[in-house]
Amino acid sequence: MGPAGGGRRPVRRVPRQCRRRSRPRWRLGSLRGDVRVRRRRGGPRLRGRRGDAALRPRFPARRPRRRGSVPGRRRVVHRNRLRSPLVSRRHDADAGGPSELLEAKAALRERVWSALKDADADRFPGAEGRIPNFIGAEDAAERLRGLGIWGQAATLKANPDSPQWPVRQRALEDGKRVYMAVPRLADPRPFFLLHPERIEQSPRKASSIKGAGREGRPVEMDALEPVDLVVVGSVAVSEDGARLGKGGGFSDLEFALAREAGLIGADTVVATTVHEVQLVDPGQIPMADHDVPLDWIVTPDRAVRCQERHARSGGIRWDALTEEKIAAIPLLARIRGG
Repeated sequence: MGPAGGGRRPVRRVPRQCRRRSRPRWRLGSLRGDVRVRRRRGGPRLRGRRGDAALRPRFPARRPRRRGSVPGRRRVVHRNRLRSPLVSRRHDADAGGPSELLEAKAALRERVWSALKDADADRFPGAEGRIPNFIGAEDAAERLRGLGIWGQAATLKANPDSPQWPVRQRALEDGKRVYMAVPRLADPRPFFLLHPERIEQSPRKASSIKGAGREGRPVEMDALEPVDLVVVGSVAVSEDGARLGKGGGFSDLEFALAREAGLIGADTVVATTVHEVQLVDPGQIPMADHDVPLDWIVTPDRAVRCQERHARSGGIRWDALTEEKIAAIPLLARIRGG
């Protein structure tokens, strides 16, 4: 029944900004004490106390549009940013060796990765499938910093993985030159040279993977200087000097390249920083001829001098490399081609 006067009931006008379909619209139904009743137009009534999750939309808000983008237009990746499948593919199973040896190494990796996760000792970006970043990496780097081998070294070669980031940072802070391998050796100049007197950013930023790409100078193998200390990342280690990597063989290959160029000698010290969980009993890590043995194992709690060291490889073992791996690493293809 209409209002007095016989006219029709006036229609409530909804403001224009409330008519957009892209955002949730709420109507305040009633307010009884501290219980608020809200209803989404065309949806169910939601009850809850003020600030409760029931009063908020149950679907995410629309993501803000990128600056300069056009609605409805697909993002096009420039062709120069596309990488070859051979370069972008992970070679985690291409380290070479008998199948029994590779299976034993893979089983040990899975065991150590699970142990780190169960002990809540891993941290971003996680442990599985990589050189695991662990809680206490900074303490291990400080313990390595206090050893005599650190003070005697003027030039350091380090891997680009996250757990050795504190080691690279402290090396720059102490005025040491740092050679850092290009990730996956995917460049004809496979190493960055980080010089402590030529970096513009802080040692921490310059020693990161992104910072090394900006601050480091790519160098050829012929321009490298002799290395005093080699720091490698590890998945599992033992006190007899055995080391297990993530399975790609890149640390062993970096070592072999420097060994063949005469930058690493028979007495060059090789050290690693790991968590205590990553130490296994001697004899559990199967070693191949091309695997790099360790001299020092440094954890957040202690430093272990490896008494029994395995023999070092004299250079590149071409029989342990697959054709796909050689094609993915430009330096290897150039060396073999002469």
